[in-house]
Amino acid sequence: DFSKAMSQAGTSQFQEVIRQELEYSMKVELDKILATAPSNELEHTKKDLEGFKKLFHRFLQEKGPSVDWGKIQRPPEDSIQPYEKIKARGLPDNIASVLNKLVVVKLNGGLGTSMGCKGPKSLIGVRNENTFLDLTVQQIEHLNKSYNTDVPLVLMNSFNTDDDTKKILQKYSHSRVKIYTFNQSRYPRINKETLLPIAKDVSYSGENTECWYPPGHGDIYASFYNSGLLDNLVGEGKEYIFVSNIDNLGATVDLYILNHLMNPPNGKRCEFVMEVTNKTRADVKGGTLTQYENKLRLVEIAQVPKAHVDEFKSVSKFKIFNTNNLWIALSAIKRLQEKNAIDMEIIVNPKTLDGGLNVIQLETAVGAAIKSFENSLGINVPRSRFLPVKTTSDLLLVMSNLYSLNAGSLTMSEKREFPTVPLVKLGSSFTKVQDYLRRFESIPDMLELDHLTVSGDVTFGKNVSLKGTVIIIANHGDRIDIPAGALLENKIVSGNLRILDH
Repeated sequence: DFSKAMSQAGTSQFQEVIRQELEYSMKVELDKILATAPSNELEHTKKDLEGFKKLFHRFLQEKGPSVDWGKIQRPPEDSIQPYEKIKARGLPDNIASVLNKLVVVKLNGGLGTSMGCKGPKSLIGVRNENTFLDLTVQQIEHLNKSYNTDVPLVLMNSFNTDDDTKKILQKYSHSRVKIYTFNQSRYPRINKETLLPIAKDVSYSGENTECWYPPGHGDIYASFYNSGLLDNLVGEGKEYIFVSNIDNLGATVDLYILNHLMNPPNGKRCEFVMEVTNKTRADVKGGTLTQYENKLRLVEIAQVPKAHVDEFKSVSKFKIFNTNNLWIALSAIKRLQEKNAIDMEIIVNPKTLDGGLNVIQLETAVGAAIKSFENSLGINVPRSRFLPVKTTSDLLLVMSNLYSLNAGSLTMSEKREFPTVPLVKLGSSFTKVQDYLRRFESIPDMLELDHLTVSGDVTFGKNVSLKGTVIIIANHGDRIDIPAGALLENKIVSGNLRILDH
């Protein structure tokens, strides 16, 4: 036992030496990069690289999944409240004064590359020529006009989306919404083999675009604070931010949740509220809320030990997942940021660059900070508050007659008989937005659709109706044109355009 203990001590000592060497080499490289920064970017770059250095240090310290599975418990009953209970409290007469304490923050760092678009994802047209950003501005403008309030919109951009977004913002200069932006950090990608940055200088245009990345939305706390905007908003009397992904069309300002935050029934305010919703089979990978060391904690699939992944995905054990709609007290962000006390697990995201180089990027997720805040709460909201558009299959749903658009908000059509959306799977011929749009002369009637699968070279004429389960598969080399006015109800359409009953 003695020799075993000695060899373990030796191993950990050896690992410590390697860790120190890696940190030293990283510091040397980062100093070289910083030396190339022009004077007007020096302060900003320094902050970014300092933040990155902290993350890299933690990455070297922590190994393997960061949760001890044995410590995971179901959250206590009252720590996740049903939305109905929050709504049942009603609204106070002075809802305007409550709204004036709110700031809406949209995470706007992503590009539309997964849908074949260049530029910010928020500028993709989703409904009647309106983009995600248009709909967001319309929602808040409608709120401000209806209640005579001044709820501002804050966009967290990344270096990928900032220029294009700022150009577009000019078109809202006459709208009744104050719009602010700040940039999230810019971190260097790391060579997987050497664990050193692949960037040689600070530039991020041309061939250097692949050297840098925005480090996930967990970066919001530091960059919002560093931008000075957080202090300005606190100075204006703002108290809470409502944070969500700009591509989640269900994430509108909810007055009942806001009232619950501002006027808590027990007099003790929550610093952090996470909206969760019930899992379906499509959401088995979503992060879930658990009780861990007497705190509410978000557990993501990447943190789960391999032996427990199936258990984590079980819809019966972990019934809810995080929608990434979060309500957070500004004063708490300020306090924790100043104490450097926001603790978020590191997500190691491996990527292969165009030239074949394997890199890793270190990221954090905004919801993971829930355990650092006091008196956190989960609210189990209706599925309608989670309507993300990640693919053209999602886009088909929100463009269809399943939803009606009113003042920037999408609501499920009253004509649909059941509240769940159909399961839609469009094949690779539809992945890019421009290909997808070319294949539909008009969006089909989908009010009575349960399930749609389309694969291969398929086009849809005008005024097609889809009902029940519809499966359309064009084999390699074949093409299927669904004629204008066709009604497909429980049909399988296969390669040679035979239409069969399902």
